[in-house]
This record gives sequence, structure tokens and C-alpha cells, in this order.
Amino acid sequence: MLQTTQDKFADFEIIETLGLVRGSSIRARHVAKDIVAGFRSIVGGEIVEYTRMLDESREEALERMIADAEDLGAHGIVGIRFSTSTVLQGAAELLAYGTAVRLRKK
Repeated sequence: MLQTTQDKFADFEIIETLGLVRGSSIRARHVAKDIVAGFRSIVGGEIVEYTRMLDESREEALERMIADAEDLGAHGIVGIRFSTSTVLQGAAELLAYGTAVRLRKK
């Protein structure tokens, strides 16, 4: 499945727009990770535990968005964006969304 944050692909033309596709993942913080993160915030630097958690959530959201596009028979997704929001204290949603399209080689 071709994917881009742009509105089109250089080597393909969009022959049909199928509509919005999306995938999301909600993750909650883990108490043990919070303790480690608390220590890191004192000394500074990257909080690796949260970086990994967000990476996993982003990949899961992307996979779900691609599956949504495949269900529509899409060849690609254009205009991909990410959004995050707090669901409740200690949990956040990561949303991936874009437009599913059918393509033809130029």
C-alpha cells in the first residue's frame, strides 16, 4: 500500500477517491514506567519508555488505517496525518488518518 503525507504521488495519478480512512490506538501509562520517567525528568534527557510506547502506538494506528484502506480496495493513502489526544489521565489516543485512493501509473 502506497502512503504519503502529500496530496498526490509523483509516479501515479489518482483515478478515484474512496474517502477517509483512519486507525487509532489508545495506550495507558504503566506505573513502573512512570517511576523510571520520574527519575529521568530529574536528570533530564529522553524518556525512552514513553518514546517506545508512542512508537508502538503510532505503528498500530498506521496498520489499522492501512487495513481500513484495504477494505475499501484502495491502492494508496494520501494526506496522511497524525493526531494525539488525552482520553483520560494517564492514557492517550494516537490517531492516523488520510484519504484512500485508487491509482494508475502515469
